[in-house]
Amino acid sequence: MTARFTGKVALVTGGGSGIGRATARAFAKEGATVVVAGRGADALTRTVALIEQDGGRASAVPADVSSAADVARLVATAVDRHGGLHVAFNNAGILETGALTDMDEHAWDRQLAINVTGVFLSMKHEITHMRAHGGGVIVNTASNLGAHLRLPNLAAYAASKAAVSALTRAAAREYAADGVRIDAISPGPVETSMTLLPGESHAERAERMKSMTPLGRLGTPDEIASAVLWLASPEAGFAVGHDLVLDGGASA
Repeated sequence: MTARFTGKVALVTGGGSGIGRATARAFAKEGATVVVAGRGADALTRTVALIEQDGGRASAVPADVSSAADVARLVATAVDRHGGLHVAFNNAGILETGALTDMDEHAWDRQLAINVTGVFLSMKHEITHMRAHGGGVIVNTASNLGAHLRLPNLAAYAASKAAVSALTRAAAREYAADGVRIDAISPGPVETSMTLLPGESHAERAERMKSMTPLGRLGTPDEIASAVLWLASPEAGFAVGHDLVLDGGASA
């Protein structure tokens, strides 16, 4: 086992399930002390327990990334508990579906508040700390839906994730000279609850995916986690403002 993140503190938002949980576990397996954040305390506790079962170190901080006060407290708590913050994976996100003309303003606002404002607030506080303490690495979760691909009934989600891609690249240009390296991942359909249609079984979803990606399958959370760790590692030291698409060829 490699240990690319020994001595590092990594923060993962949306760490209670799916890609966030898989990535938190992967960081811990490679030596990082991991802080997992999200709105569900029980889910975060489960992620911490899984990391500890793997022999890693982790703690949980319940937080709503759309709240400026929560995000400020989250970053301050991570630093106070563990002595610093070296890597951040801003992964928290929600999916609002529906035709644009049928979507109410509250659903639109929720989508932007979590997916875009949450990334903005997270980067604001993470960058502030990293600039003052020798630099760091940030990876944001965008999506293949947005800057790379559009599908019906997902306009709000696509707009929010396109904004994350643009925000990532703009911030990367602003802070690279300060030692803060910022990139994004853009996953396609992955084996998480977000890709299940209402009432759909896992087998039905797998069948649906055969025609949606050239590879004919969903990605796995571990595959996405591996890409995040590469972007966050010294091996990707020349990657700045990159948006790495991981969608089985769907947007190729």
